[in-house]
Amino acid sequence: MVKAQTMTPEEVKESKIYQEWGLKDSEYEYIADSILGRLPNYTETGLFAVMWSEHCSYKNSKPVLKHFPTSNQHVLQGPGEGAGIVDIGDGLAVVFKAESHNHPSAVEPYEGAATGVGGIIRDIFSMGARPIAMLNSLRFGEIKTNRTKYLIEKVVAGIGGYGNSIGIPTVGGEIAFDTCYEGNPLVNAMCVGLIRHEDIQKGQAKGIGNPIMYVGAKTGRDGIHGATFASVEFVEGEEQQRSAVQVGDPFMEKGLMEACLDLILNHSDCLVGIQDMGAAGLVSSSSEMASKAGSGLELYLDDVPQRETDMTPYEMMLSESQERMLLCIKKGKEQQVIELFESYGLDAVTIGHVTMDKRYKLFFQGEKVADIPVDSLAEDAPVYHNEQEKPKRIIEFEKQEAYKPKIKDFKQTTLSLLAQPTIASKQSLYGTYDSQVRTNTVVGPGSDAAVLRVRGTQKALAMTTDCNARYLYLDPKEGGKMAVSEAARNIVASGARPLAITDCLNFGSPEKPEGFYELDQAARGIARACEAFDTPVISGNVSLYNETNNQSIYPTPMIGMVGVVEDLSHVTTQDFKEASDLIYVLGETNADFSGSEIQKLLTGKISGTISAVDLEEEVVIQAKLLQAIQSGYVKSAHDCAEGGLLISVIESTFGNGLGVDIKTNLATELVFAETSGRFVVSVSPEDKDAFESVLKKDATLLGKVTNDGVIKVSTADDSLELPVAKAKEVWEEAIPCLMK
Repeated sequence: MVKAQTMTPEEVKESKIYQEWGLKDSEYEYIADSILGRLPNYTETGLFAVMWSEHCSYKNSKPVLKHFPTSNQHVLQGPGEGAGIVDIGDGLAVVFKAESHNHPSAVEPYEGAATGVGGIIRDIFSMGARPIAMLNSLRFGEIKTNRTKYLIEKVVAGIGGYGNSIGIPTVGGEIAFDTCYEGNPLVNAMCVGLIRHEDIQKGQAKGIGNPIMYVGAKTGRDGIHGATFASVEFVEGEEQQRSAVQVGDPFMEKGLMEACLDLILNHSDCLVGIQDMGAAGLVSSSSEMASKAGSGLELYLDDVPQRETDMTPYEMMLSESQERMLLCIKKGKEQQVIELFESYGLDAVTIGHVTMDKRYKLFFQGEKVADIPVDSLAEDAPVYHNEQEKPKRIIEFEKQEAYKPKIKDFKQTTLSLLAQPTIASKQSLYGTYDSQVRTNTVVGPGSDAAVLRVRGTQKALAMTTDCNARYLYLDPKEGGKMAVSEAARNIVASGARPLAITDCLNFGSPEKPEGFYELDQAARGIARACEAFDTPVISGNVSLYNETNNQSIYPTPMIGMVGVVEDLSHVTTQDFKEASDLIYVLGETNADFSGSEIQKLLTGKISGTISAVDLEEEVVIQAKLLQAIQSGYVKSAHDCAEGGLLISVIESTFGNGLGVDIKTNLATELVFAETSGRFVVSVSPEDKDAFESVLKKDATLLGKVTNDGVIKVSTADDSLELPVAKAKEVWEEAIPCLMK
């Protein structure tokens, strides 16, 4: 017989082993004194440790998440379930969520990234939706060390390996490089699905006596304490917890997805609730399903399918083995479910049942190994209102004079910017992803937003991931607004109306006053922008403690946004379409160089303060542009982001190799300024008057598209001639060259 508890409750208390699992002394004492009225045993202590980790309980971030708007007339499901859901009309809805897998990817980059993809896909189909697209948002150190190159290669391979194998296209994303991510890369995965309103599921376990069924892969020892591992800082040189990284099997997941969707769509009379076994595995899925339903649970762990021998209750409950789901089934329907999953080659086993006493009881080898109030796991983690303090660097930045670049060689500066890794083509990386599988992709990777058609309608969905963390490093609140604004611009530039966002809030330690300031201020900025654009936060996750050797990453709240294209004829891409089309810039250009690519290029660092975002003005310009697109006046549209106006114009030449001839009364350095809220668009000459009547003062004519394949630019004090082919070659070869 396996010894169920490897230490007595007294030994757990004496050894303080709970500290290694992330529980504070005060939390342990609260559990013993106030919740249980006795010392928790080894298994119970482990259950509390994972469920009260930041990753599962949001104990440091709950006060911050309260800032977010989470509903409007289109939201069918906000935060709190596997994913958020927004109505898109015609009885259909879009389901989406993003998750971070940062710490596992730093330790085992291939498996870390692959299982991040697998986990987010399960969140989507657990809602009853068919996943239709994957996106990602990645951050790495500068491409200078072999370690960084290895991380990039393996993370990209893991994302492609899992997504391609399961047959869901990876259609978009973003990748940026900064020194602060050297020891702590960020791997954020987003999944988008489609659902009919009547098929929406909830993760609930209700109905006395209803069986709890475990389906999918067997449980192993991988990923134990993965949730705790995601809630601690790294120290270089220390052996990181490889056992906390899960191992994925996309072919098993494909079967599990089809079996679960078959159950939901064709056997809904059997199903009460369904939830993914993600972070904290069996304990989180089961306790949350019971807590949400106001029920209790009894689980019999001898019945849990295991792929390793002599597993203890502690290991089974905390394992984060992949490709597993938990179901609550109507009593008497068990055999139907077993046969259904068997037809897909998968286990389906009854491991317990619903009770009414709101207790969470675990039994193993005839012994009761845990008995605790279910809400104490899922709901009663302490919430910390941490102190915050403005970072010293920001106080210093506020004293500095505004940075203004001196452009000595216009042409060389332009080429150098095109070769900056954050601007340069990522085709050599995302080219390994299958973006066309399932044949719904209208616009794939490389444009402002990906676009997928909604079968059986004239509609399409646009989707993007965005965040410029440099801006947040200089000013978390304004940077947070900018991240949402940029996501909205990408959606609108593709011809869509923004619907809602998901997020991955990647930050350093919330227990340091400066770290908590960054988190809180960024959330306030995001919330303010979401209110302005009417894009509520419907799902997301928090990834804190992203630090190595006490050095935090830049605050990086990745924004995943989805929009709806009302008619496929409105789909717009960034490439200039034909010679003689007119080129406009929408929005004003100001001397905004703090945190810009030109500042990084010329000084090697970023500093200064960023201008406040005029959200009301952005909303107006975006609405006007969308109106012009829907009226058929716009042939191309591209968000002005990293590198500024000139880089956006040049990027718009690459798709079709057309040249441009533009004149501006801006000083040369201003064509590299990164003022928020601008677009580069092209318009047919015959639509000039109609377009200008919609945009009015917000559109400035720059020049026209040419067929000579040359970029010609005249500024107030300089000029530039550059073959498109040369610019594109520099842009395409920069990253492959650095990766060699």
